[in-house]
Amino acid sequence: MRVTKFEHAALRLDANEKTLLIDPGSFTAPLDDLADLVGVVITHEHPDHWTADHFDRLLHAAPGTPIFAPAGVARAAEGYDITVVSPGGTVDVGGFTLRFFGGSHEVIHSSLPTVENVGVLVNDELYYPGDSYAVPEGVAVGTLAAPLGAPWLKIGEAMDFVLAVAPRRSFGTHDMTLSVIGKNMHRQRLQWATEQGGGEFFVLEPGDSLDL
Repeated sequence: MRVTKFEHAALRLDANEKTLLIDPGSFTAPLDDLADLVGVVITHEHPDHWTADHFDRLLHAAPGTPIFAPAGVARAAEGYDITVVSPGGTVDVGGFTLRFFGGSHEVIHSSLPTVENVGVLVNDELYYPGDSYAVPEGVAVGTLAAPLGAPWLKIGEAMDFVLAVAPRRSFGTHDMTLSVIGKNMHRQRLQWATEQGGGEFFVLEPGDSLDL
């Protein structure tokens, strides 16, 4: 399986000539080469993780592609056929096995509502928590897509999250709110946290891939 990072939170997984997309949102450039798309996962309803424009392009390229997301996304994306998923659920689609964890977005501020969020484990190998520090209990994570920066993110908490997951490898994502200096600084912190468990940290820029 190969993972390709795009801008901000968008990830592309390719395996056996099939493609799965996760969280193409408002900070992500239009995606192409999607004829083999078999599924889309949206972790939560905030626009930096999904947009109607992305949905329209994806469904034009691969009509009928199922979209898996929490109920909050189904409400926000009225008019699109959303398959609602929740923590503890498992879905098999196009050769990908998706296991869902978590349940809630991290708190940004007490004045803002907390929304539903799911983390997703793909093929028991790659784990992406969405906008949360939800640890997939009882799972030996091979590869962690670890958030680097966000209004809800404190780097010490992100480091503790990586330490708790203890992946064999990791890379940073959710990073478009950071400057180049801030991004590199946070990568160094998550690299340290990954190495404490014997893992390896990879620097992926938009368009870069990692074979898992």
